[in-house]
Amino acid sequence: MKKIKLIFSFALLAVTISCTIPEGVSNDDVALSGVSSSNYSKIFDISTNNSGLVKITPTGEGVSSYTVSYGHGTGAGASATVMPGASTTHIYPEGNYMVAITSYDLSGVATTTTYPLSIIYSAPTNVVGVQNFAGTILTLTATGTNANGFTVNWGDGSAVETMTGTLGGTFTVPTHNYVPGIYTLTIKALSGGAAYTVVTYPITVFSPFELPITYELPLQNYNVGGTFGGVDVIQVANPFPGGINNSATVRKYTKTVGAASWSGTWTPLSSPNGVALNTSNGNKIKVMVYSTEVGKMLNVELEQGSGGVSNKVLKVASTVANQWEELTFDFGTFGIPAGTTFNQLVFRYNDVVDGTGEVIYIDNVKQVF
Repeated sequence: MKKIKLIFSFALLAVTISCTIPEGVSNDDVALSGVSSSNYSKIFDISTNNSGLVKITPTGEGVSSYTVSYGHGTGAGASATVMPGASTTHIYPEGNYMVAITSYDLSGVATTTTYPLSIIYSAPTNVVGVQNFAGTILTLTATGTNANGFTVNWGDGSAVETMTGTLGGTFTVPTHNYVPGIYTLTIKALSGGAAYTVVTYPITVFSPFELPITYELPLQNYNVGGTFGGVDVIQVANPFPGGINNSATVRKYTKTVGAASWSGTWTPLSSPNGVALNTSNGNKIKVMVYSTEVGKMLNVELEQGSGGVSNKVLKVASTVANQWEELTFDFGTFGIPAGTTFNQLVFRYNDVVDGTGEVIYIDNVKQVF
């Protein structure tokens, strides 16, 4: 009877031990060593935006874990442990690499396979440089698809500069102050690798718009500003040289048929001091005019005064027809405080009625005592 009980106890013990082993796993060391990983492969998902980001997804059968050695980087950043079905990512500079994937099977046996990886950055596309001038000072921004950076050659002999920004964003560079002239602005869009894209822009940097206005200077933008109410203006060869005015170029002002009585032109003055009516610059504006009629008035208006000074308007009538004459507009009659500056110059002609197609010519606008 005792012998039977002893055998039962051993049987019970065997059942208990077998229940502690996970299902499907043998406790036989020889059998376990025969369970190995197979069908090793890799998946490289390489970004196409020049970020260098690569997603690595190892695959295989019977694998408990992977170690991915990127073939780039140092320390902890040079590798990663990846569980089955998961991925790891790494950012690569342009170049060629050898990625090593070590697979561990259920018995802990490691198998390492290496895979070549080539990272080639593409030349940026849709490269655009946006220019904003304030006088002679240029503010520049640049964008480009897949651009990792930009360099700028201003074209005036100054040092090449690097723009700052982030991939996919807008890049900016400190403002640049030009000497008036004609230049070629060169923007180089960088991929982050060997490829790049170059765009060029011819630019004309105009002199600050200030008096005197001669309509002769090639680096003066006489069309800055604009017109209102229906008048037309254009620079033309002097059609009536002689007398007091032998200038080569003058401004033709046409008050077209139906142009509003209040029509005219406006010109922002970009010099540092505007038109300063003080003792150092004079308080009179002189304008040469050629008109075909006597008695119609030309307005000269100074606007946007400093220190809260209101706009000032003077009207002077032509006194001769079909010849050049110089009209004087004496702003000293307003008692304008010394040092006052005005940032905008306005011309109007015969502002009491709508236009009938009148044409006048304007030249040599200057400030005198």
